[in-house]
Amino acid sequence: MFATQGLGSEGDATNKAVAAFEKANPDVKVNILNLSPTSNTAYQQLTQRFISGSSTPDVATADVIWPATFAKSGWIQPLNRFNPNISNFFPGQIQAGTYNNKLYGLPWFINAEGIYYRTDLTPTAPKTPEELTSMAKAAPGQNPAIKIGLAYEGAKYEGVVTSFLSFSGGFGGGLDLNHINSAQNVQALTYMRDAIYSNSISPQSVTSWQESDVQQAYLGGQAAFAMNWPYIYSLGEAAGSPLKGKVGWIPFPAGSNTPKAALGGDSLVINSKTTQASAAWRFVQFLSTDSIQIDRAVSAGDPPAVKSAYNSALFAQAPYYQQQKAVFDVATPRPVTPLYPRVSDVLQTQLNAALSNQVSPSSALSSAQTQIKSILSGGG
Repeated sequence: MFATQGLGSEGDATNKAVAAFEKANPDVKVNILNLSPTSNTAYQQLTQRFISGSSTPDVATADVIWPATFAKSGWIQPLNRFNPNISNFFPGQIQAGTYNNKLYGLPWFINAEGIYYRTDLTPTAPKTPEELTSMAKAAPGQNPAIKIGLAYEGAKYEGVVTSFLSFSGGFGGGLDLNHINSAQNVQALTYMRDAIYSNSISPQSVTSWQESDVQQAYLGGQAAFAMNWPYIYSLGEAAGSPLKGKVGWIPFPAGSNTPKAALGGDSLVINSKTTQASAAWRFVQFLSTDSIQIDRAVSAGDPPAVKSAYNSALFAQAPYYQQQKAVFDVATPRPVTPLYPRVSDVLQTQLNAALSNQVSPSSALSSAQTQIKSILSGGG
């Protein structure tokens, strides 16, 4: 049994891949368990089965932030005994699937959060945060339809954490849980806040925006720059889109610092109680082949996790993946810890409070550091 999310084109791509696997492996029948498209609900559906000790699903898809929790609980098995070749995957995803030096999640498809820009307004991408601000301020004068210089997710949910992680690279920061309140992170959060209140390139409403709001602003032609995930690219380049031929996508500009792009995507995990481990691994390997990865990328818009799939066969069908790989190369996982859900709750609250101008960026990150330290030490 394969437990996975995915409706519409994603579901069709999964069904096609399963049919191809069964044809190549007539001794194995794969039943699909459709999980909820809502991440939190899908997580609950899987954990209920794992807690019950069920041997199925044999294989499941897991959001990149889930493997550590599943592994600590003993619900999924390490994949090292199958000797996987990890060199063909993006390092950030391998890191996200590794717990206590053992690999538990093999990447299936990758997501990362970068900055979209309008190539008709800014033919040369910004190289520093300051350049982006300057270009965002100038954009409305170049095109009256532009009402927003920079759109990003600032609501109190996981999206504000991934936005912050992506912005942090521009200032040399990141989500090191022992250094959340670093000077670099204060700079990054200050930049996000000042985009609203000082530089006026972001509307105050971004403090309640999620991905769909950013999508609407950018694809509707109202935003010059937008922080979002790779699916926006294919929508912007689709036939009939007013942005066709005008879409650029880069990691948030970092100048002399190392850029970061918050890692998303799914991994494939194997149930520790499965009675079909060998067949399960064969299935996982099959889903990682270039042809299957390319078919899913083209038909469902899920970027390949396999680096070798970024080749002429993919680019001929979807040229925009050539730009996307540059963002995936710097994809950076959120902290890999089974305590991440609690850590994220703290970050969501404090980051949103700073963006809403309720507390200073320094105070928000100081409070977050104190609470996270307590969580990690077992005191909170």
